[in-house]
Amino acid sequence: MTPLLQAENLTRRFGHHLACDSVNLSLYPGEVLGIVGESGSGKTTLLHTLAGRAAPDAGRVLFATRDEGVIDLYAISEARRRMLARTDWGFVHQSARDGLRSDVSAGANIGERLMAVGARHYGNIRAEAQHWLERVEIDAARIDDLPRHFSGGMQQRLQIARNLVTKPRLIFMDEPTASLDVSVQARLLDLLRQLVSQLQVAAVIVTHDLAVARLLAHRLMVMQNGQVVEQGLTDQVLDDPQHPYTQLLVSSVLQA
Repeated sequence: MTPLLQAENLTRRFGHHLACDSVNLSLYPGEVLGIVGESGSGKTTLLHTLAGRAAPDAGRVLFATRDEGVIDLYAISEARRRMLARTDWGFVHQSARDGLRSDVSAGANIGERLMAVGARHYGNIRAEAQHWLERVEIDAARIDDLPRHFSGGMQQRLQIARNLVTKPRLIFMDEPTASLDVSVQARLLDLLRQLVSQLQVAAVIVTHDLAVARLLAHRLMVMQNGQVVEQGLTDQVLDDPQHPYTQLLVSSVLQA
């Protein structure tokens, strides 16, 4: 099977600081990859580079498109990358405020993605928006409400609906539950797991929370100082960590 997403020797610097150091990875259709590490480990920089948001200083990001075969993400035009970001993949931000338009309704936030892929019939767009509100457990009667009138958990679920409405093949998530309280986190994680499984969408999830990684990710990459120090099946990495840094991460969770 051809990987949906590949990184080859991906390197990204900020001045003299090496945020990502020759990272290699492959992600297959329907697979969920978790990237974990402490703040400053390079995991968020890697995510943004994989998602076409920050060009690497060296290496390539390859993506298997629906109709053009495998492309080098940074060898195509910025306009083409933006179109892919609206169609073939989505990006869920840690703060829903960064992933939603606050000045338009919940329905319009979802409908904009549909219009980006050619939808024009108002009735059909509204009906699909209502369907997706219900799918992420938001009352469809609130379709005309502005996002700022929603709770933090509802805003995050709305952001997920906005990203999934076009049925992307790949979704990037940057600490999707970090800004929520524990009870809301659990509900959102359960919803994410259901949707990713039902839609068979591939996902790359950055998180500092090993419990989130265990629940959502099939495979895990552990990053320290810009390098991948350990990777493998999630349960294998977390239950039998080999690298001292991974052992430290796991033990710190157990002692918390």
